[in-house]
Amino acid sequence: MPTHNKLTRNKIPQIIKNNGKTPTTRILPKEDYIKELCKKTQEELTEYLEATKKEHRLEELSDLLELINALAEHEGTTLEEINNIRKKKAEERGGFSDRVFLIKVTDN
Repeated sequence: MPTHNKLTRNKIPQIIKNNGKTPTTRILPKEDYIKELCKKTQEELTEYLEATKKEHRLEELSDLLELINALAEHEGTTLEEINNIRKKKAEERGGFSDRVFLIKVTDN
């Protein structure tokens, strides 16, 4: 039987039970929860980067968005507020859609 030792979505234990298996879980203290959120975010980003099909990439992006939502909640804010900050930064500094790649900066 596999050992996972990782943060999982809230309904996964019930899904496991519904499949006739018994999950072993625990509720993380806040400090551990944040560490595990960060680890899970790295895991999902890696899965996104390794995905070869659009459908799989979109699934991984949705997982990342869920994790960003949880991190925002931890910071006492919302995705809406984070999006407002994103928009402000985009207005001031631009986005990434022009695909500009900075090679170097030299003094004049």
